[in-house]
Amino acid sequence: MLSKTSKSKIFILDTNVILHDHTCIYQFQDNDIILPITVLEELDKFKRGNDLINYQAREFVRVLDEIVGDELFNGGKSLGKGKGKLRIETGKPFSEAMKTSFREDIPDHRILAIADYTSKAYQNRKTILVSKDINLRMKAKSLGIKAEDYKTDQVTDENVLDKTITTFENFDDSLIEKLYEQTSVAVEEFKEIKPEANECFIFKGNNSSVLARYDSKDKRIKRVEKKPAYGIKPRNAEQTFSLNVLMDPDIQLVALTGKAGTGKTLLALAAAIEMHKSFDQILLARPIVALSNRDLGFLPGDASEKINPYMQPLFDNLSVIKHAFNPRSQEYQKIEELQKNEKLVITPLAYIRGRSLSNSFFIIDEAQNLTPHEIKTIITRAGEGTKMIFTGDLQQIDSPYLDMKSNGLSYMVDHLKNQELFAHINLVKGERSYLAELASNLL
Repeated sequence: MLSKTSKSKIFILDTNVILHDHTCIYQFQDNDIILPITVLEELDKFKRGNDLINYQAREFVRVLDEIVGDELFNGGKSLGKGKGKLRIETGKPFSEAMKTSFREDIPDHRILAIADYTSKAYQNRKTILVSKDINLRMKAKSLGIKAEDYKTDQVTDENVLDKTITTFENFDDSLIEKLYEQTSVAVEEFKEIKPEANECFIFKGNNSSVLARYDSKDKRIKRVEKKPAYGIKPRNAEQTFSLNVLMDPDIQLVALTGKAGTGKTLLALAAAIEMHKSFDQILLARPIVALSNRDLGFLPGDASEKINPYMQPLFDNLSVIKHAFNPRSQEYQKIEELQKNEKLVITPLAYIRGRSLSNSFFIIDEAQNLTPHEIKTIITRAGEGTKMIFTGDLQQIDSPYLDMKSNGLSYMVDHLKNQELFAHINLVKGERSYLAELASNLL
């Protein structure tokens, strides 16, 4: 039983919180947790499948089984030292207010009924419904029930997503000249700068300017040259920095963020093909987030035909690189050969999970649609010699339960900043076309 006199809070978890992070029950300190029986029913529907959301459901059930074991669970179980109790609450009748407001008997409303019952049964304690579903939180608040988003893995400082390139105006021309002469200069000579690992700079003097990046391993600021990658030439400073970190063998993890048309995926793919001799395989993957609530089963055709529409943007980027060359050229034929021999593979992200990826160049597109735990799961697949690139537009999140602060791409950038093997570039300038840039800015 939960104590009626304890000063700790009672958190009631929605299904989407568990599907977001299967370890969530350990993130509420010494507070008690109630798991509505409806949540277990919903999790049962998600256990089968190859997507990361199915993995979360299965892992949570395993965690729950370890906690309970062979004992009865009706009195609740301790989650460990310094933690609260976890209990499963069976269904509760709808109050008169709920009967009047919500005519449908659906899972969300059953969870609300349990939250309503708990808040009245434990009036001396604060009861909070935790859900990633904004609409459910609004319903709860309309009934006088406190409701919150799951905030444990949210980014606290959104500015960290933008701080990748620092511009200095009226900079010392002698230092700029020195960077051109020596290619790198000890960071101590840049007295007004306290750079983070792999931070990028644009130094503008009265007579010249230079692009540079801080190498925290050597403690030097190094000049960045404008270099193409397999026929793709950088069109601005952001793209130049992107190709620089993409082709640096010492940087094993790269995040490229930016709006549509800034060249994130194209640059990553061009760098991968340019460096193909250094890797056994190039992998391009993206999570499948169906639009209009229509999953893969809705689409006609076999598994390959169902998946192709979701993978088409990756094939489009590959086509841009191929058409930079004559079809009879050696470069064009090399891409054809890589695809034929499965050295360059485009696949849904769900097909990658569970593999150990050694000596691979792995590009994960649309990473803003991944949860923090999914990002962690993917990165922990990296074996020796593997380089991982995550690309995404933080303004175009398709998952209904993720936002700018809670998606995995933002979480990764926030937690891995200032690490030697990690680099993040935020691309702002659109290069797809004037029309695309106009639409991105004004619509």
